[in-house]
Amino acid sequence: MRRYITFGEIMLRLKPPGFERFLQSPFFEATFGGGEANVAVGLARFGMNVAFVSVIPENAIGEACIRELEKHGIDTSPIVRKGSRLGIYFLESGANQRPSRVIYDRIGSAIAEAHPGDIDWNRLFDGATWFHITGITPALSLSASELSLEAVKKAKEKGLTVSCDLNFRKKLWKYGKSAPEVMGELVKYIDIAIGNEEDCQKSLGLEIEVDVESGKLEFERYRELTNRVLELFSNIKKIALTLRESHSADHNDWSGVMNNRASFMVSKKHEIHDIVDRVGGGDTFAAGLIYGLDNLGSDNEALEFAVAASCLKHSIPGDLPLLSVEEVKNLTGGEASGRVQR
Repeated sequence: MRRYITFGEIMLRLKPPGFERFLQSPFFEATFGGGEANVAVGLARFGMNVAFVSVIPENAIGEACIRELEKHGIDTSPIVRKGSRLGIYFLESGANQRPSRVIYDRIGSAIAEAHPGDIDWNRLFDGATWFHITGITPALSLSASELSLEAVKKAKEKGLTVSCDLNFRKKLWKYGKSAPEVMGELVKYIDIAIGNEEDCQKSLGLEIEVDVESGKLEFERYRELTNRVLELFSNIKKIALTLRESHSADHNDWSGVMNNRASFMVSKKHEIHDIVDRVGGGDTFAAGLIYGLDNLGSDNEALEFAVAASCLKHSIPGDLPLLSVEEVKNLTGGEASGRVQR
């Protein structure tokens, strides 16, 4: 059976109830989430054999976090238990014209203090077939970026397929190195690139004008952007991007594109009204794409599956993509009415 490994930080997520502002009432909903952990949950829910690798403190919060991952069938045995704190992020959900807001509290988190050599990649990658990482972990600290580079180098040495969600987070790049400086080296070891138009440009230092504010997407710009990435990095076999047309905080159009060097594919567009929670949508796209590339008949089917999965995630509270293959395939097959299933 194919085995998938994801690596990154999982955090405690604290969110006011509903659409309240921060501390409008003295309550926070406490759950867990983080890009690579969300991908692991998505793959596990799709029936894949998945392990999640991270550094998590040995305390009660760390234990609760691990139990949450195990509940979804994820192998947590590779997690290193050290450090003093789990990272936290605060989320305020937007509505209509008021955007959502994220505040990070992850300086000095266990994984930010991890170093090369802390994880036995040789042992971990034995028998594995796919490794997934994002641009978030390298943004946490210099040592975390070095650990991330060590990971992708070892994964390629061991013959794994390596995917990377470029995930640019402006608020995190604070330790003296720029995103293009770090990510430009890391992506030399990946096979599949994932992201959106901002991730591509800000993570890799590209400048191609792509307008997502007008409500009308210019697909030739996305073809140009993906071609440019493939020209710069000959090792990348395929690149897939999500396309979000944001009409308001709770009304988006959602689609995706993929460039596999042989062709440029554009997915069906899904119109999403009354968004419940958009956090984790890109991670669900990554999980859907990985599943699709390994289990479906064509790149186009993989793209449609990824877009449909991430569309459905917008209806689920929390970071985690609590979905099944059947539900996603129902949407790709045209069942989009939301009628009660009896």
